[in-house]
Amino acid sequence: MHGERVSASFFAPWSRRVEPFIRIATGEYPQLKKEWGEETALVSHLISLAHEIIHYLQWVETGEIWERGVVSRATAMTRRYRTVTSRDLLKPE
Repeated sequence: MHGERVSASFFAPWSRRVEPFIRIATGEYPQLKKEWGEETALVSHLISLAHEIIHYLQWVETGEIWERGVVSRATAMTRRYRTVTSRDLLKPE
């Protein structure tokens, strides 16, 4: 919107009648996977998605979005997700 390069964005419309949306850039994934490894590359995308989900929740609750505290909340959300999915992967079938 402002010409900045970002890994993800959340469109928060001015009206509640317009549907919001989240976009995630994934084109750099093959390069990140090569440089960082698969898990770290995937986690970087998960954190970007979680960051935008936090903005969505802010918008739903207040009609506004802000950055303060978003990084730590997104990181915590991603950690909770990884903990749950790791436990599920370790369960015997």
